[in-house]
Amino acid sequence: MTTITAAPERPPSGGTAAKPARRRGDVQRSGRLAAVLLSPTFIVLALVVGYPILAALRESLYRRGQGLDADGFVVQGDQFVGLSNYLDIFTGPSASVFWGALWNTSFFTVTTVAIETVLGMCMALIMHWAFRGRALVRASVLVPWAIPTAVSALLWRWVFQADGVANAMIGREVLWTTEGIQAKFAVIIADTWKTAPFVGLLVLAGLQMIPRDVHEAARVDGAGAWHQFWRITLPLVKPVLLVAVLFRLLDVLRMFDLPFVLIGAQKESVQTLSMLAYDEASNLRYGAAAAYSTILFVYVAVVAYAFVKLLGADVIGEMRQARAAGDRRVRLRLPFRKG
Repeated sequence: MTTITAAPERPPSGGTAAKPARRRGDVQRSGRLAAVLLSPTFIVLALVVGYPILAALRESLYRRGQGLDADGFVVQGDQFVGLSNYLDIFTGPSASVFWGALWNTSFFTVTTVAIETVLGMCMALIMHWAFRGRALVRASVLVPWAIPTAVSALLWRWVFQADGVANAMIGREVLWTTEGIQAKFAVIIADTWKTAPFVGLLVLAGLQMIPRDVHEAARVDGAGAWHQFWRITLPLVKPVLLVAVLFRLLDVLRMFDLPFVLIGAQKESVQTLSMLAYDEASNLRYGAAAAYSTILFVYVAVVAYAFVKLLGADVIGEMRQARAAGDRRVRLRLPFRKG
């Protein structure tokens, strides 16, 4: 008996075998199109971000002025000094000024961001409630954030002057704009007043994205207000809150105009790294100023990287997971239809 085996059927052209290749081709074309569309942005970023960073790195390795070379001859102009500017910053005569400015920058960052996060969260919860005049409250919250920082610093300088409102309220005369811990408190109060609404508005946007039926289900299950906030509200607004905190960290680390206008220049109590770099540049010590700026850039980059890695500020990934979970919930709620 002869057994006849049928040959396997070949998929027609354009069938399932060609679909993966077609999808790969579509992905490649989409990638090339995205690269072409984003190339102008990359060029602009390279010009306005990349070139200044490289120029600052190059400038930090030089020292401008008049000096003597190894043979005792007078040399005028830019001189290559290698890492001497950095060594002078860390171990030179002005090392104490640098460490003081670094401490002030870190102190302002930790204290103001912590206070602004708590106050911003409270403001967002209040503005999220349904009450009469809520629109007026939201508009009034925008006012401090909309005022330019220099103008805000001038307003608070008037408040903190010797015969100002602050001393009239506490009933004693405090020299807020002089050296001392009171100058730090003045900067913290002014910065919190201005930028806490920013955190509140971002958190408010996250609160408005939480479905109401989630809280209603929690209330039906017997959860109190604290448990709802800790178990539902805070985890759901975590991506937005982390973005707000990250923005504030990067902003406070570069603080310059508020203490410069409110307290003044060359005040060691409130001098930050940005103010120190400005002071060096205003005295035509561009090499030292570039070194301070480079150190500040590295400090900001390390803090941002550590914040993202340690606290898990993967906002895009969390948003995708939340969106996928929402899509699954929608599919589960759809009625089953028979074909």
